[in-house]
Amino acid sequence: MTTKDFTTTILVDKTPKETFDAINNVSGWWQGEIEGNTDKLNEEFDYRMEPYHFSKQKVVEIIPNKKVVWLVTESELTFVKKKNEWTGTKIIFEISEKDNKTQLRLTHTGLVPEIECYGGCSGAWTDLIQKSLYSLITTGKGKKIF
Repeated sequence: MTTKDFTTTILVDKTPKETFDAINNVSGWWQGEIEGNTDKLNEEFDYRMEPYHFSKQKVVEIIPNKKVVWLVTESELTFVKKKNEWTGTKIIFEISEKDNKTQLRLTHTGLVPEIECYGGCSGAWTDLIQKSLYSLITTGKGKKIF
């Protein structure tokens, strides 16, 4: 059996740099509280959406205008039995060019259909990337999703 990590993709009429900068402006598109640096290698930041979600991310890879990778080092999801389902997963943003546009692909490795939060978390990621981050990249302002 092959495990399928969650992924979603958008195309924007903006440059890879504009897309990269928007990804790293985490508080501009990911609703909730962000504490810490989100845009430098080996930096850590906390994400909190009370009372449902807490996670700590470490920036483990950053290639300007091409790729950003966060390792989730801690997590507590209050709406599932296994509260630390996200711990040890990676959130990967890959930027490429496609059809004279910039393509952004988000892959959350470890967010697979076999875990309890897959349905809710994959839906949230889809809205955050396709609506809020898309809006931040294209208009300069993220959309409130939750």
